[in-house]
Amino acid sequence: MLYIVTPLHLLMSGLLIVLVLLHSGKGGGLSDMFGGGMGASAAGSTVMEKNLNRITVVAALVWSFTTIALGMLLTNT
Repeated sequence: MLYIVTPLHLLMSGLLIVLVLLHSGKGGGLSDMFGGGMGASAAGSTVMEKNLNRITVVAALVWSFTTIALGMLLTNT
């Protein structure tokens, strides 16, 4: 079981990093400093941004479950 959960956890970790970096800035952060804030007022209302939010939440939930599973598996060995 450990050989299934560990690669899944590593895959979800990388995917979660990429998904978070794909999000557009909402203002006041580093994205505004480098020109990412142009037109950011309507950036959260697009369908693509909403789908990206949903995918990120699902990836975060799977990552959380694999973290708990790894903790339980490693305490039993």
